[in-house]
Amino acid sequence: MYQALYRRYRPKTFDDVLGQEHITRTLRQQVLKGNIGHAYLFSGTRGTGKTSAAKILSRAVNCLSPQDGNPCNECEICKGILDESIMDTIEMDAASNRGVDDVRELREKVMYPPSSAKYKVYIIDEVHMLTKEAFNALLKTLEEPPKHLIFILATTEPEKLPQTILSRCQRFDFKRITSKDIVENMKKIAKELNISIDNEALNLIARNSDGSMRDALSLLDQCVSFNDENITYEDATNILGIVNKYLIFELVDYIKDNNLDSSLLKIDEIIQDGKDINQFIKDLIRHFRDLMVAKTSKKPTEIIESEEIEDYTKQCQGMSLEYILDALEVLSDAEAKGKWSTQPRIILEMAVVKLVSLEKKLSLEERVKRLEQGIKPVDTASLEELKRPTNKSIEKETRVEKPIKPIGGETPTEKPVKKAEDLDDRSDLTLNMVKNEWEKILQAIKSKKINIYALIIEGELLSFKNNTLIIGYDDEFGFHKQAVSQAQNKELVEEVVSKYFNKEIIVDFKMKSEIPSSLTDNSKEELGSKKEENSEELQEIIDFFGEDLVKIKKEGE
Repeated sequence: MYQALYRRYRPKTFDDVLGQEHITRTLRQQVLKGNIGHAYLFSGTRGTGKTSAAKILSRAVNCLSPQDGNPCNECEICKGILDESIMDTIEMDAASNRGVDDVRELREKVMYPPSSAKYKVYIIDEVHMLTKEAFNALLKTLEEPPKHLIFILATTEPEKLPQTILSRCQRFDFKRITSKDIVENMKKIAKELNISIDNEALNLIARNSDGSMRDALSLLDQCVSFNDENITYEDATNILGIVNKYLIFELVDYIKDNNLDSSLLKIDEIIQDGKDINQFIKDLIRHFRDLMVAKTSKKPTEIIESEEIEDYTKQCQGMSLEYILDALEVLSDAEAKGKWSTQPRIILEMAVVKLVSLEKKLSLEERVKRLEQGIKPVDTASLEELKRPTNKSIEKETRVEKPIKPIGGETPTEKPVKKAEDLDDRSDLTLNMVKNEWEKILQAIKSKKINIYALIIEGELLSFKNNTLIIGYDDEFGFHKQAVSQAQNKELVEEVVSKYFNKEIIVDFKMKSEIPSSLTDNSKEELGSKKEENSEELQEIIDFFGEDLVKIKKEGE
């Protein structure tokens, strides 16, 4: 009768257990010194060697001639346990024997001494499946077991075990087996079977085994059944329903280029070839994960389990890290939904449409870059040179009155023009004056810290009153307002503005929707002051020409 590869090549000694040296070394030392515990807990993901290690330990503690802590597998006891002719090692599946009655029956049996071996060993697999009552029934036996009894509990979900059970066991956590160890073991097995298999195919199997040697050997078994002489990478992808990596690279290129039609056609081609859709989504997730590593790691060769490192590095160059992370989130969501959907193809296509849409969106950095490209180069004068406004800007604010030609040909007296030195330490600074100089202030901020510049350009100058400048943001720029309001960012803006106008100025950032009308009255005050100024000018004209020669017209007349 044919025996599956994972059963035929099950480890026989501690040295054969892959990737768990931190556990096997400890167990061997315990066997050598006779320091055997009464209860062990082996936890870890599936296929990492928990049950195999438990069986090896059961033989090692009973072996008549142990070799450096390993069972000899040749003595009468070892052979009897291996062929299950000796009943002193008992395997029990807690998934099908999980009730309190099953545990009570077990408690009655454990009291009897072993028939042939030194210890009676109970291996309880998937122990987390026991009911609460069953755990309670087992607790007393674990706490005070007979001298001849050893319990080995195995589980993939140790968090489901009561603390009362955990505290009475020596716990060993099994790691996922690395792809390198899995590939090396499969090479050894293939050589023994006299089968030629491509390295690419072995790496593909290892990547899809999720750190489980048992899963890897099951996949290898399928390939051997298809071709027991020479297994190629193409054979492995066809047999296992896995999409060829080159097709994935091609699809991601289409997505990166915003080519939705080609992306959907490529998906159709993959599905028509009979590939498993849910498996394909997993392959896409792994691909974007490798792109993320290639984008961020200085040593991607040590993290990515693939020979196409250069291809990943090249493809990720045209992508932002933000996009790759968003893509992983979209695909992870699609994987979760696809498991339960009767139409997984639609879930996959929706995910690809979202990925193409994601690529079209500009990140904040890209927006700033495009904005900078659209703005003409500005003078890179130092902040000290930009500190004071120019005479032209002062003239715009203080305004020179043009002479009005009188009817009699005489010229009226000009109103004195304000000079920069007459501003009295900028005590009469107004919102309009700040607005006139705002572009230069922005450039000064940009020269200090461009990310703050990117945040502040979305704001609008709303009010200047009592040396407080209020900058408002629309609802869509809530993130910008929140970021620029952080203490260090706010301090920098206030420093630049205050230094520019040579005046202590407080800058306050607010959402426009939250600003009461009283905070924007400054503009109304300025308008009122202008009206008063106009009234004074008008009175001067009336005084000069005489009331009978001046006719005042209202707007609209």
